[in-house]
Amino acid sequence: MIFRPGKGDADPRERALWGDLMSLGLVFPIAIVLGWFLGKWIGGKLGHPEAGSLIGLFWGVATGFYELYKVTVRMNRKKGPGDGSGDGNDGDA
Repeated sequence: MIFRPGKGDADPRERALWGDLMSLGLVFPIAIVLGWFLGKWIGGKLGHPEAGSLIGLFWGVATGFYELYKVTVRMNRKKGPGDGSGDGNDGDA
């Protein structure tokens, strides 16, 4: 085994959180740049490269924000009661 968890290692849930956050750092710029290039290419094929690049840019930004939404929903789903995520009411009577 390459990786052996030790005493001071992070919790697997914390690692998953860091993985989600790092994926955002990659997906956001890649989606924007890829959207811009694809929009410019498709716009060039249709005779309007400037309009195509703007539409592709907006599409890439929208894709990045959609990914942000998905990660936020996934992180909220992972948080359970008593994780410090609520209003102080953990369901205790």
